[in-house]
Amino acid sequence: MSVVFREATRADVPAVLALLRDDALGSAREDADLAHYLAAFDAMGAEGGNTLIVGEQDGVVVATYQLTLISGLSLRATRRAQVESVRVSSALRGGGIGEAMLADAEVRARAAGCGLLQLTMNASREDARRFYERIGFAASHVGFKKVL
Repeated sequence: MSVVFREATRADVPAVLALLRDDALGSAREDADLAHYLAAFDAMGAEGGNTLIVGEQDGVVVATYQLTLISGLSLRATRRAQVESVRVSSALRGGGIGEAMLADAEVRARAAGCGLLQLTMNASREDARRFYERIGFAASHVGFKKVL
């Protein structure tokens, strides 16, 4: 059973929301009000360079990530691809879907002219950290957030 990655549609938002809720952190921070998730999906589409991707297996959404393209001046004007909200169905973790998903992100980033693929993750996700390091990511920066 292989997973096919494609750009998400508005109809995929409920399935993506279910994946976001499918872990200890997400279950505590995501809510049931679909309206603001649909509005956010619409805003992402209007921005350009901000794409929600889903992984589908046998017609069911089993994985998701968000890919945002960022142009900038640093690192000799290297274009970057930021990966966020990486999720694989808890029932399917450990089966290679995550690795295939990040490979898909890399292909998309290279096709968009990016020279750097970067991501952030919650520091409490030790299994995720080991996974990212195993597939070639380096923990090179310390990130900060401020709630507004």
